[in-house]
Amino acid sequence: MNSHALIATAKALVADDKGILAMDESNPTCNKRFAKLGIPQTAEAHRSYREMIVTTPGLGECISGAILYDETIRQSTSEGIPFVQAVIDADIIPGVKVDAGAKAMAGHLCEKVTEGLDGLRDRLTEYAQIGLRFAKWRAVIVIGDGIPSRACIEANAQALARYAALCQEAGLVPIVEPEVLMDGEHTMAQCFAVTEQVLHSVFDQLYTQGVMLEAMLLKPNMVLPGLNCPRQETAEAVAEATVSCFLRAVPAAVPGIMFLSGGQSAELASSRLSTMNAGFKSRVPWALSFSYGRALQQPAMKTWAGQDANVEAAQQALLLRARCNLAARRGQYSAVMDATGSLTPAASTTCACTSVARTKRTGHSQ
Repeated sequence: MNSHALIATAKALVADDKGILAMDESNPTCNKRFAKLGIPQTAEAHRSYREMIVTTPGLGECISGAILYDETIRQSTSEGIPFVQAVIDADIIPGVKVDAGAKAMAGHLCEKVTEGLDGLRDRLTEYAQIGLRFAKWRAVIVIGDGIPSRACIEANAQALARYAALCQEAGLVPIVEPEVLMDGEHTMAQCFAVTEQVLHSVFDQLYTQGVMLEAMLLKPNMVLPGLNCPRQETAEAVAEATVSCFLRAVPAAVPGIMFLSGGQSAELASSRLSTMNAGFKSRVPWALSFSYGRALQQPAMKTWAGQDANVEAAQQALLLRARCNLAARRGQYSAVMDATGSLTPAASTTCACTSVARTKRTGHSQ
C-alpha cells in the first residue's frame, strides 16, 4: 500500500470544488430507467449511453471522478477506446462499484446487508491493474417500526470497513457509502439520530480494521425527513441538521463528504448542498461535495432517449447539472442556473441569497 498515493488520490477527488459522477447503476437498475423512456434494454444501449456521458466536452472541469460499473470498464467507445482510458482522457479519475448489492438479512425482517466480500481481494487487484484508482461500496439502512436494529447497523459497518481495508491494500481509495434511505414517514430528527448512530458504528469499525482515514472518502445521505413525512424542512434546516450530525460523528482526518442524492430531485440536491457550503464551508474540517447519480444523469438520459441525434443536447444537459453542482460546492447555486447555465459573477452573487429568501417566504426548500 502506497499511503502517499492513496492520500493524493483522495485529495484530488475533492479538489477545485469538483465532485464525483456516479454512473455505476447495475444492469437491472439501468434497464428500469431505460424502459420508462422507451430505450432498448441492451448491452449496446448501455454502452452508447455511457459513451455519451464520458465524452461530454468539458465534463472534467466540474467532475473529479466517475464511478463505473463492471460492465462499463470492459467496454470501449465507438472509436475503440476503452472506457477507463476515455475517462482518464477527460481528466477524470476512474473508479468502480465493487459490492454485490444489498440482500435480505437473515433473521431481520425488512433489513438488508450488503454482500460481495468473497473474492473481493482478487477483483480489486484486477481493477488496480486496469487503471482504476478508487472503489465504492454501498450499504442501505431503513428507518421503520423498530428498525434499524443494532445487528443490521453493525453488520453493514463491519462489511464497509473490511471492504475499505481491502481497497487500501490494493492501492485503491475506498468510498464508504452508508445510506440511510429517504423512504418512509420518519422525521428529520429521527433521521438525525439514526444517521449519527450509523456513522459512529462505521467509523468504529474503520478504526478497528486499520483503515487510513486520510485515504478514504465518505458518501452518506443528508439528514432529511422521510419522503412521506408531513413536515418537509427548509434547505437551511437540512443544512444545519446535516452539518451538526456530521460534526458529531465524522473525524476531521476524512478529506471529504461526498453526499449522495438518494432520490432527491436534481434541483433540490443542488440547493441543499449549496446551502450547506454557503453557511458552513469555512467551519468544517472536510470538503462538502457530491457524488450524485440520478441527480446528475436523469436530465441527460431523458434528453438522449436512445437517439444518436440527441447526443449533443443530452451532453449539454449533463454539463449543466455538473456546473450547477460545481456552483453548489461554492455555495453559489441558484435555480436561475437551471435556465441559463451561467457561472458569471452576477449570477453567483445572487444565488445563495435568492435560495434563502425563497425558503423563508414559503417555508419549504423548493
